[in-house]
Parts: sequence; C-alpha cells; structure tokens
Amino acid sequence: MNQFLKEVLSDLSQTPKCLNSKYFYDETGDRIFQQIMDCPEYYPTNCEMEIFRENSAELATALKNGFSDFDLIELGAGDATKSSYLLKELIEMKADFTYMPIDISSSMIEYLDEHLPQDIPGLRVHGLNGEYFEMLKKANQISSKRKVVLMLGGNIGNETPENAVLFCQQIRESLNPGDLVLVGFDLKKHPRTILAAYNDAAGFTREFNLNLLHRINKELGGDFNVSGFEHYPCYDPGSGACKSYLISRIKQEVYINNQRFEFQEHEVIYMEISQKYSIAETEEMSLKTGFKPVQHFFDHKKWFLDTVWQCI
Repeated sequence: MNQFLKEVLSDLSQTPKCLNSKYFYDETGDRIFQQIMDCPEYYPTNCEMEIFRENSAELATALKNGFSDFDLIELGAGDATKSSYLLKELIEMKADFTYMPIDISSSMIEYLDEHLPQDIPGLRVHGLNGEYFEMLKKANQISSKRKVVLMLGGNIGNETPENAVLFCQQIRESLNPGDLVLVGFDLKKHPRTILAAYNDAAGFTREFNLNLLHRINKELGGDFNVSGFEHYPCYDPGSGACKSYLISRIKQEVYINNQRFEFQEHEVIYMEISQKYSIAETEEMSLKTGFKPVQHFFDHKKWFLDTVWQCI
C-alpha cells in the first residue's frame, strides 16, 4: 500500500475526519497554488517577496555569516521565486555554496535542477525530492559542510503551535551548533485581512482544497462526489489559528480502495491550519527549540516576518 493511500485511509478514519495538506501539491495543485499566490487577497507571498527583493544583500550577509562554504537547504522550495533573489545575491558575493532545494513535488525538483543553473550562472544545484526530514538526513550524508536552512512561505504555520515546536526541534536535531535557519512567519493582523486571504473572491482556495478529492479519485480509485462538498475557512484572532475545512453538503458514502466512509450532512473534513504568530511568540519558539533569534526582516506593513535563528 503506497504512503498516500495509507495516510488517506487513516486520516478519514479519524474523528473528526481530516486530510494531510501536503498532498495538495500534485501538478494541478501546483498550478492552482500559483493562481492563489497571484490573487489580490493572498498577501503572504507578496509580503515575503518584498522582504527578499528589498533586503537581499542584508539577508545574504546574515546567512553567509562568515562561513567559507556551506549548503543552502530550502524546505518546500516550490519554484524558488523568492529564494532566487537570495541565490543571485550570494553568487554576486562569490559565496561558496550549494543550493539544495527539497520538495515533495518531483516535477518542481526536476524544474529547479534544469532551469536554475541556466537562470543564475555559477549556481550549483542539488535537488532533493521527498519528505523534509528524510531529505535533510540525505543532505547531511551528501555533505558535512555548514548548513543554512530556509523555511519560507509561512510553511511553519501549516502546523499547530505544539507541532511547530516539535518540528523545529527535529530541524535542530538535524543541524550542528552555529548552523542557521531562516523561518518565515505570517504575523497576526486584522482578522478580515487574514480570512480574505483564505477565501478569495475568485475561488482559487476553494478549488485548491477540492482538488485533493479529485486527486484521491484519480490516483487512489476514490469515488468522491466533489460537488457534494464545500470549502469553509475560519479564523480565531485569539489563538491565531486560521483553519480550512470541507463540509459535506449531504449525507453520503465514499469508497476508497474498497473501504467505505460515511459522511453525515454538514460533517467536516479538516484540511489545513495556517497559524499566525506575534513576534514575541516566534522568539519564544526559537529559544524553546534550541535556537536563538539573530535578526528580523519585515515587509513595510510588518505583516510578515523572516527571522534568522542560530543553533545553540
């Protein structure tokens, strides 16, 4: 039984039912997410892009940190649009480094391996296709150089705060004292601004969530009636948790790999969390997980934070 099928069957057997957001990103999911990032309500991409565009020299200096040579590892690299600003700056600084993008999407890694060295002459790229921690382990086997790890896009927000702490602890266990990480955090702001980002008028986020049901039908032989579910996002400004659900419109049954799942009318599938943080909460997390905060970078609205942490 493949991992995707195993996790889907397990997740839909939970109460409440859920699906893992990492499986959003098939070829169609990648395309829809690009549309989400381009829509006017979805601010995180533009905010972080501004940080990398306007502060590339300062970011490069902070992350090079005097290392003679190092590996620059990006978790969930996607198309590396934001990190390209940093890569170009490091090449101009004549930094001696290898870029190791990690992504669960094999098509993205193939794209980066082929196109980035053409777009950024002199760049060494060694793409790694797979799960974060397996690929971090592989990166350490490939090279014993100092490590600088990028966790951009607020991806840390796709975990609950408790799981984010465990995630950062695991990252720390993969690194050595003095190594650096750059973590992107979406900061707390007006609730309407946040909710609109996950409920865009064009409906791209809705299609992004529903596409996972299409993918299960296509790849796992499921028989979801996709039109029988609707996308529902909500945001709690007290906790900072922005969550997405799919709601069953009717009482229905779904079969996947001969396993039956019954849905009541209005029953939910929990799809994703996008956790928002205060600056103080990010600093507390760094100290709790074996790091110390070194430098903060903000967009001009202070809606997004890219923070440099050093392993202690």
